[in-house]
Amino acid sequence: MLDITVQDVISSLEKPASALESTVDKIVCGRSDELVQGIAVSFSASYEALERAAELGANLFITHEGLFYSHHDGAHDMLKADPVYQAKQALIKARHLTVYRFHDYPHRYNPDEITDGLIEAIGYAGYVVRHLSSASIIHLPAGQTVRQITEHIKSKLQLSYVRVIGNMEMMCERIGIAVGYRGGGPHLIPMYENEQLQLIIAGEGPEWETPEYIRDALALGGSKSLILTGHAASEEPGMKRIADRISQRFPNVPVHFIPAVPIFQVV
Repeated sequence: MLDITVQDVISSLEKPASALESTVDKIVCGRSDELVQGIAVSFSASYEALERAAELGANLFITHEGLFYSHHDGAHDMLKADPVYQAKQALIKARHLTVYRFHDYPHRYNPDEITDGLIEAIGYAGYVVRHLSSASIIHLPAGQTVRQITEHIKSKLQLSYVRVIGNMEMMCERIGIAVGYRGGGPHLIPMYENEQLQLIIAGEGPEWETPEYIRDALALGGSKSLILTGHAASEEPGMKRIADRISQRFPNVPVHFIPAVPIFQVV
């Protein structure tokens, strides 16, 4: 069996997208020439996920979100004296882990790998009518109510709750799908009219933007709704697809997908 390096894995993951001049994707800890013994893939590089990866024998950890609580690297300087930061660094060093952030490239696949992962997970792959650069449009021929779609999503993603703004009994046929932090007003609000959508399913976004727009639309007798699954729930299926992609490309390397434990409690 040929030796596989960290860089071999990174190159295979970045290849389906055009090279990015500016990106957060990089090796955060470790070396590109390290030989890969096993790979762990997760939405988030939490302390528990890193521990689990090491227990499984993985020495390459691929995370979608930042290792140290920020989209960019600026948090490192303010955290250097923080005991949580220090403990996480110590764990990575003690377990000889290489951590690679893989965020921008999968969103630049055509179609977006992370959005497509969510669409597949909720069983809507056969209903895609259009891929936009940062969203996809679904058409449900028979139509369903917001309530039915909400329960369907909760079941498919095994969620205890989602957040909904709008008329639960409204029938929906044209639906927008946007993952992660793409729930903000400048992104979603124009989509309702431009794409003639009754409903958008998104990860998260500022509560004072799209939700307030929906509130006003309803007050004026409009028919618009929004379902927010949460950031991790919307993007985790895409990272599961990344793990499957790596397994197919490197069949002799153990690859483990580590689900993210829900971060919030419902009380």
